[in-house]
Amino acid sequence: MIRNLLYVIFLLFITATSTNAQFTLQNAFPNLTFSSAVFLTHADDSTDRIFIVEQVGRIKVFPNNSNILSSKVFLDISDRVLSGGERGLLGLAFHPDFENNGYFYVNYTSSIGGDDSTRISRFQVTSNPDSADKNSEFRILTFDQPYSNHNGGWIGFGPNDGYLYIAVGDGGSGGDPQNYAQKINTLLGKILCIDVDGGTPYAIPPTNPFADSTNINVKKEIYAWGLRNPWRCSFDPVTGWLFAGDVGQGDWEEIDLIEIGKNYGWRCYEGNHPYNTSGCNYPEYIYPIWEYSHSVGYSITGGYVYRGENVPELLGKYIFADYGTKKVWALTYDGITPPSNQLLLTAANNPTSFGVDQANELYVVGFNNIFRFTPTVTSSDNEMKPNDYRLEQNYPNPFNPSTIIRYNLPEDSEVTIKIYDALGNEVDTIITGFQQKGSYQKTWSAEKSSSGVYLVKMNAKSLSSAKTFSRTIKMIYLK
Repeated sequence: MIRNLLYVIFLLFITATSTNAQFTLQNAFPNLTFSSAVFLTHADDSTDRIFIVEQVGRIKVFPNNSNILSSKVFLDISDRVLSGGERGLLGLAFHPDFENNGYFYVNYTSSIGGDDSTRISRFQVTSNPDSADKNSEFRILTFDQPYSNHNGGWIGFGPNDGYLYIAVGDGGSGGDPQNYAQKINTLLGKILCIDVDGGTPYAIPPTNPFADSTNINVKKEIYAWGLRNPWRCSFDPVTGWLFAGDVGQGDWEEIDLIEIGKNYGWRCYEGNHPYNTSGCNYPEYIYPIWEYSHSVGYSITGGYVYRGENVPELLGKYIFADYGTKKVWALTYDGITPPSNQLLLTAANNPTSFGVDQANELYVVGFNNIFRFTPTVTSSDNEMKPNDYRLEQNYPNPFNPSTIIRYNLPEDSEVTIKIYDALGNEVDTIITGFQQKGSYQKTWSAEKSSSGVYLVKMNAKSLSSAKTFSRTIKMIYLK
């Protein structure tokens, strides 16, 4: 009964304070430019550094600071990378124990020997944490590419199993003329999964669908198949789900939720639609969780489920884009209710990729610049200029057990933010004392408190002017 009453209160509350959030993309590192950037990531080593992959064969590194003036070359293997078009240095993944072993892995098309091939290699950092040893290359996996396009290129470690996952395109040309994506005797058109710690150069995870096959022609590295050109995949660190943006042929782009042993239909199907069904008698093809037609866009760039704190309106949504039209969307998907898609904005640059930093904040990669989301609050309840004091509505609301409280100080101020229960009893103190001007966010947990309505009260007084500020917001904790 109490839960139902609180829910009714919540419905009335959001009706009065609903916002129409808008977003802009801000140059995250305005003093830096890049040459054909195709990926952004971090080393998960507590240094909060940003690593940028340049298609020609270089990896740049720099502190995660918007005022940074220059970057360093972490690795340069342009002497062995065949770049241009859809080829080049395409993927980067740091070993889960990189902080101790210094290992990282790359995916590139090779220029050595005159053959067009994909190579997955391991490198190692030197005693200088901002410099890797280009001569430390240890080749993990090499396979031929019959054409110059559809190389895939993403690699990443599974958050729960520590295996290395590799996204591979169907080999190129158009329409998959050799039907590689449907054949399990080739690595093309697949998501692969290997154990780089279990053997030399790797071992086959025992959970792979063909791990026990006695057919020597079957590729045991296969995790899932039936992909055309998976351009950017990602794991959701909360659910463990693996998302893939698979570039379409002539009519449809798709987002797939990759599961072990599943066949995603290409070239039999493009999205939900038949493409070339000759010989297509597999018992179960898996359809995408979302698709869009070429009237909307024509080259998907797969993204990430947002798990940061700076843009709470996007929390839990899968953010992706279309390279051709520059549109950026947020897909709401929970595996139960029908998915819904929201157009966020149209980027100024073609999105080649997305990336996340150590704090799971999301970046959009352009060939020459890196961008981050900046929300613009436009609610009737909180229409304030950036140079105003501001206490924003907490998010999420209702919450269980944690919520984010965001506020802005236009000047250096004495600030007090406290939490009260519905009877006015003080429950907790968020901040009290001096703070410099700027935007802040705090996470508050009600884990040890009872369900109910709580109040957040903020008082602030400028240290350089006569400005004062006081505001109270309501929030609801539902266990």
